[in-house]
Amino acid sequence: MKRTKKIDAIVGALIASLTFIAAGTASMIAPPQPAQAVTMQQYKAKLQSQSDLKAKLAGVSAQLANQILQLNDLNQNQIPAAQQALEDAQNSAQQAQSQAQAAQERLEAAQQDKANLQEQIKQTGANYDDAKEAVAQMARESFRGTTASEVMNVVTNSTTTEDFVNKMQADAAVTRTESNAASDAATQLSTAKNREQRLAAIEDEITTLKQKYDTQAAAAQKAVETAQAKQSELNDLLAQGNAERASLESQKSQLTSQSAKEAAEIVAMESEISSWSSNYSNQQASPSNGGAQYTGKKPSSGSSSKGPSGSTASRPSAPSNSNSSNTSHNSNNSGSSGGSGASGMNYGVPGSCPAGSSFCYGHRTGNIGNGNTYPARNCTLWAYIRRSQLSLPVGSYMGNGADWAGTARSLGYLVNNTPHVGAVMVFARGQRVTRWYANAAYGHVAVVERVNSDGSVLVSEGGTGFATFPAYETISNAGSYQYIHY
Repeated sequence: MKRTKKIDAIVGALIASLTFIAAGTASMIAPPQPAQAVTMQQYKAKLQSQSDLKAKLAGVSAQLANQILQLNDLNQNQIPAAQQALEDAQNSAQQAQSQAQAAQERLEAAQQDKANLQEQIKQTGANYDDAKEAVAQMARESFRGTTASEVMNVVTNSTTTEDFVNKMQADAAVTRTESNAASDAATQLSTAKNREQRLAAIEDEITTLKQKYDTQAAAAQKAVETAQAKQSELNDLLAQGNAERASLESQKSQLTSQSAKEAAEIVAMESEISSWSSNYSNQQASPSNGGAQYTGKKPSSGSSSKGPSGSTASRPSAPSNSNSSNTSHNSNNSGSSGGSGASGMNYGVPGSCPAGSSFCYGHRTGNIGNGNTYPARNCTLWAYIRRSQLSLPVGSYMGNGADWAGTARSLGYLVNNTPHVGAVMVFARGQRVTRWYANAAYGHVAVVERVNSDGSVLVSEGGTGFATFPAYETISNAGSYQYIHY
């Protein structure tokens, strides 16, 4: 009886294990992400922004004003919506492809089981009960040693013929008990099927799995086609934005008021930053990193470290700034050397520090072996890329976003609270940005693209919370932040 209970315990453990595995597999399937709706506050902010833009364009011809408003609508509404739709479609396609791949693997496993069973039937017949024999063998091994050693034990420990017979009878009784227990266990597991029955069951399962695979493969193909269509729609909007921006540039001379000129320049710059995102569409988000420094091993001086996503892609144009009323905030786009001509806040953008330089503007840059070491799609990665594009110094190991100002000071950079085009804007941990706050663990960095007449700054930035890489926004209270210059 104790031995039978032992078999029951083994069978129970096997059933429990299978149940646990099935439950674990189900729990690994991620729930769908909830749809993100625009809040009333965001909606009102967009309406106010549109109203403010119209006010700045007062006196501008209707045709040109409408063109600026249309470009702004592309920047603020149409392109972001298309980017979100593309991201959703890509996520759906990836999920559908994963499900199709899993279905294919299950189908292939079942087909392999069928092939193995057919080979067993070929060797030992169709009526051989593998499951019952396997459980019986497990029972024998759990109760005692091998059959041969048991017989030897009976022979060597028997003193008389009667003793030998009695022991053999007792051993046979144990074997019968084991066999009965094994039969019960096989029945409990619903595996007491002969090979023909099992083969038929596997063939039925293959038919079911094939149908599932065909359905999921078709869904995956449709999802991929949807994603491709969304990509085409986004590309068309970006091309439209580029065309309208070029047209606007050719008509800027018609803008007579300073407010209208600035409004047009801001809209054009936002459009250009939106267009940059197509250069970095292969950047993958890493939500756990925020504004983190890549934690890979720091290379020795002079060695090369490309880090994740080290490409700088095609170079966007240098930022421009026509705010002549405050020259200390403006870039000098005359092409003068940023290294030889830099003095205080008077320095040129683009600068004179080639990408990857280890020494510029009279100090070490912190760039080691022309290496980018920042995580994919993070704010630190974009700051590294953009500063390299602008020929301004930047280091490979500046730290987390909030650490950049301190690291820059230790290397000899000019750091203060005055914004300048091309400067790295540093946000402390948890510091308010606009309607959001910098990561409480890492902080944040951005790059100043324009200093506006009202003191606000237009920045380009990376970050895992943005739909695009890079993104842009206008930030007020510019004096509340630190800026790394050269």
